[in-house]
Amino acid sequence: MARFIIGLFIIFHGLVYSLFFAQSQRLFELRPGMTWPDDSWFFSRIMGEQATRWLASISFILSAIAFVAGGIGLILEQAWWRPIVVGAAIFSSVISVLFWDGRRQQLGAQGAIGLLINLVILAVLLFLGLPSLG
Repeated sequence: MARFIIGLFIIFHGLVYSLFFAQSQRLFELRPGMTWPDDSWFFSRIMGEQATRWLASISFILSAIAFVAGGIGLILEQAWWRPIVVGAAIFSSVISVLFWDGRRQQLGAQGAIGLLINLVILAVLLFLGLPSLG
């Protein structure tokens, strides 16, 4: 039962990244007037707003797919689930930091909560070795 609940949590965590995809494509706004990730401290100066939004869209949808696949793999007791989830957590953490606008306002809408969840996932999987399928 714990495996199923943890798998669902990982799937739902991944689905949140699809919201970031939608925000970066301007399908809707997570918060009124929010322009993130247009003003990414890292990418915007190098690539401009349009390219930054496309890179963010691709990155966030890849994160969503990886978390959903990893969660399904855990539920189905597949051996490959753990490296997929670890990779997704590392990748999505890095891109969350790189797409951050450098300001402390609206951190939750820019992925700070997801970053904290990723760190917990990594700690549980890498340091505690949980959950065990055996």
